[in-house]
Amino acid sequence: MLKVLVPTIMMFPTIWLTSPKWLWTATATHGLLIALTSLTWFSWTSEAGWASSNTYLATDPLSTPLLVLTCWLLPLMILASQNHINPEPIVRQRLYITLLASLQTFLIMAFGATEIIMFYIMFEATLIPTLVIITRWGNQTERLNAGTYFLFYTLAGSLPLLVALLLLQQSEGTLSLLIIQYSPPTLMSSWSHKIWWAGCLIAFLVKMPLYGVHLWLPKAHVEAPVAGSMVLAAILLKLGGYGMMRMMMMLDPLSKDLIYPFIILALWGIIMTGSICLRQTDLKSLIAYSSVSHMGLVAGGILIQTPWGFTGAIILMIAHGLVSSMLFCLANTAYERTHSRTMVLARGLQVIFPLAAVWWFIANLANLALPPLPNLMGELMIITTLFSWSPWTIALTGLGTLVTAAYSLYMFLMSQRGPTPQHVIKLSPFHTREHLLMALHLVPVILLVSKPELMWGWCY
Repeated sequence: MLKVLVPTIMMFPTIWLTSPKWLWTATATHGLLIALTSLTWFSWTSEAGWASSNTYLATDPLSTPLLVLTCWLLPLMILASQNHINPEPIVRQRLYITLLASLQTFLIMAFGATEIIMFYIMFEATLIPTLVIITRWGNQTERLNAGTYFLFYTLAGSLPLLVALLLLQQSEGTLSLLIIQYSPPTLMSSWSHKIWWAGCLIAFLVKMPLYGVHLWLPKAHVEAPVAGSMVLAAILLKLGGYGMMRMMMMLDPLSKDLIYPFIILALWGIIMTGSICLRQTDLKSLIAYSSVSHMGLVAGGILIQTPWGFTGAIILMIAHGLVSSMLFCLANTAYERTHSRTMVLARGLQVIFPLAAVWWFIANLANLALPPLPNLMGELMIITTLFSWSPWTIALTGLGTLVTAAYSLYMFLMSQRGPTPQHVIKLSPFHTREHLLMALHLVPVILLVSKPELMWGWCY
């Protein structure tokens, strides 16, 4: 664990001491070296399931894929941000990259924490850099409103979790994940226990976000700069899924009866947010709503607590993280050239940027779960496990899959096909940096097809 955490902390002197000319190159290279080092976590030698460097930080097959994804995304965020942060004063550039590096540090400690209270503290700490990135580097005046939504939704959801964790500490005597999974579940039937159960999960359901408490997400995505959107879609939403998986082990006897309203909301949200996507005019807003739709499927898979559900949820989280981040990068490249996120005003770009249209096409196909990509594997596992839990769910998940295909094709046709408007002239060509960025998103997705057991988690 320290072989990645120490180089990540050493990024801060790199950022502040490098000469301005080499700032972006040095930080991106440093981030890439950390990402390559993190791949060593995949060589699994532990018999007990956990591989730890000390009592407080450890990796297991559930957290490893998410940790590697976190490390992989930092150099990609630096690559994606270079163009629009470069004209700013050098101190602002350094501060921006510092916030990204601090976000990575907090996330590594959150995913690697063995104490639930440490996970909670790091879960909350990720709010601060994200909030500063959205409110300081966002594009429109609405960014302050978006930051307020983001902060208060997350805080209102996670304060009950703190109380629930303190109660758990009082009753069990420990909050260590290594010990608590072996403690026998206490039979709980009173109302206070049901409120405690809800308190444990609501914070993560808001973070995922579940349909109904998702209003902060499209606002935050639309207003955030590209790195903010990437880290939100790829990793911060996954914190919710990861936290739910960790907590579900302790909530067992109550979950049988209490999960119904949440599963209904998750499945209904797949169709509703998909339908909202079909009438979006804003490109980033469309991609943001599609994230809510996919996370609804993940929430359903986790809540019914079967090995297939958990496995499908992890696979879909990793695949969605890479694909959604790629879509936000593509939306940003189009925005940097046309200065408009409205799809009708910047359409027909395939004629001007044919290679970029190929990236768009592949990203959209991955988003709608093209075989044999991991997106399909995750979705199929979750849909199968939901169907075996209750056959009626196939109506909602099947319809959701159709709507997903519809809005993905709508997004591609609206942004790439059709007549090029008259006002779209003098667009600068795509840089090698941007093609590299797309390739670095797509290559892991394709490689995971050949070795999906890296992200199966501890279910097999």
